[in-house]
Amino acid sequence: MQLTGSEIVIECLKEQGVDTVFGYPGGTILNVYDALYKHSDEIRHVLTSHEQGAAHAADGYARATGKVGVCMATSGPGATNLVTGIATAYMDSIPVVAITANVVLPALGKDSFQEVDIAGVTMPITKHSFIVKDVTKLADTIRKAFYIAQSGRPGPVLVDITKDVTANTTEYTKVEPLKIEKKSKYTVSQIDEVAKMINEAEKPYIFVGGGAILSGASDEVRALVEKIDAPVCDSLLGKGAFNGNDSHYTGMLGMHGTKTSNLGVSECDCLIALGVRFSDRVIGNPKRFAEGAKIIHIDIDAAEINKNIKTDAALIGDLKEILLKLNEKVSKTEHKDWMAHILELKEKYPLKYDDSTLSCPYFIEALDRETKGEAIITTDVGQHQMWAAQFYHYSEPRTFLSSGGLGTMGYGLGACIGAKLGRPDKTVINIAGDGCFRMNMQELATASRYNIPIIEVVINNQVLGMVRQWQTLFYGHRYSQTILNDSVDYCKVAEALGCKAFKVETKEDVPVAIQAALECKQPALIEVVIHEDDKVFPMVSPGAPISDVFDADDLAENK
Repeated sequence: MQLTGSEIVIECLKEQGVDTVFGYPGGTILNVYDALYKHSDEIRHVLTSHEQGAAHAADGYARATGKVGVCMATSGPGATNLVTGIATAYMDSIPVVAITANVVLPALGKDSFQEVDIAGVTMPITKHSFIVKDVTKLADTIRKAFYIAQSGRPGPVLVDITKDVTANTTEYTKVEPLKIEKKSKYTVSQIDEVAKMINEAEKPYIFVGGGAILSGASDEVRALVEKIDAPVCDSLLGKGAFNGNDSHYTGMLGMHGTKTSNLGVSECDCLIALGVRFSDRVIGNPKRFAEGAKIIHIDIDAAEINKNIKTDAALIGDLKEILLKLNEKVSKTEHKDWMAHILELKEKYPLKYDDSTLSCPYFIEALDRETKGEAIITTDVGQHQMWAAQFYHYSEPRTFLSSGGLGTMGYGLGACIGAKLGRPDKTVINIAGDGCFRMNMQELATASRYNIPIIEVVINNQVLGMVRQWQTLFYGHRYSQTILNDSVDYCKVAEALGCKAFKVETKEDVPVAIQAALECKQPALIEVVIHEDDKVFPMVSPGAPISDVFDADDLAENK
């Protein structure tokens, strides 16, 4: 049948099973929005308050559901406002398709009003970026975009469409989406080699990353742990891939990882890295990382092998598929002495904080209790992000959503909205610092417009907390441009944007505020006032080996 380009966009979204789109209209994309209006009973459009909020919402939707997130924007500043959200998704391997419109073909390259080469701008931060100048190629391009976003290592794809293409007509025939393939490059002998290394290990350690969640490999990870009786640590984005309440779990690894994980990995003789990229925030000094261990790296992206850490064996392919085969070949083993040593470290070096006063860890532990650890937690970036990773217990995948690679302040609220719309059955809570909240606080208006019952937690210490922590430890207490002690009233801001608001200033206020926010059935904000010099511990200094992890007690002793 003959359809316009804008109608083809909508039909292709329907082909891909898209039920929700986040976006903001403008002149060049009006034809698409007009077509979307006619299909509003099939595809829900969420009008965010800013295009960056749309990109983050699509990202959060994708992380929470495992589906492709979709966002839309007009040309020029509309498209460029998506860039930070696209880069966030790219760094964390999140499948997002961003659809933008551009000026008409004859006006391209002439500095026309709101003209930007958004395909060129996003080329380094997408798996692929397209510009469609011919309506006959539109449907296949959109289909390719969805396939690329999901295949192999997932990631964002941008499709830019000139406005005349959205108006032109061509023949459209519905096509069923291609089955997503995750190509593997390992051999049976390589599986055997890795199984032999694991069977021979006396002190194995399993390190789980975000790839375990993206591949849906949680059950296979648990089976491996149970079979070889090994301790487990995770990266920030790996949280929930393995049950954080399990006795084998030792916490996060790296700069703000637990002492147990950092010391244990430094002592192990075989490190089994599952779906990780060995980020600098995880490995510290690469020359001193797990020096006594044989390192096994399993990942879908060949480019990650030996990029940051030299490995002794690698398996390239889908983690779930590989673990299914590997688990058949590893021997059922007990490592009683090794596990006893790790448990001793856990008892000796528990995560702790000063509980004599209100603090972010105290609040997050209360949040964990009140939600029974069953909420989806999104975060912004900074101290609150690390505390949320440390003190909330994640037992399921896709329940901790955070900007890991790019470290995007302002990410969490949009992601929280996207996650809640994707998983309406779940309680969804964003934890932000006051500095992060200021960046995209306008998305509370989006939540109130659609009555999306999310909870926004603002940890208010009136400073840029993580930067201040570094200024305290490494910059001689010179607090250059990190103090936010102005007269902003976050509760009034929330109320002005149509949300409920609760302020927490004492420990006694905490359970009352959490319960009120959970029960109000509308978007709510909880402001939690903490001291400006609260710090995240443990910590590894930049460039130091992770075995040099220290906490507040160590600082006091060495002062």
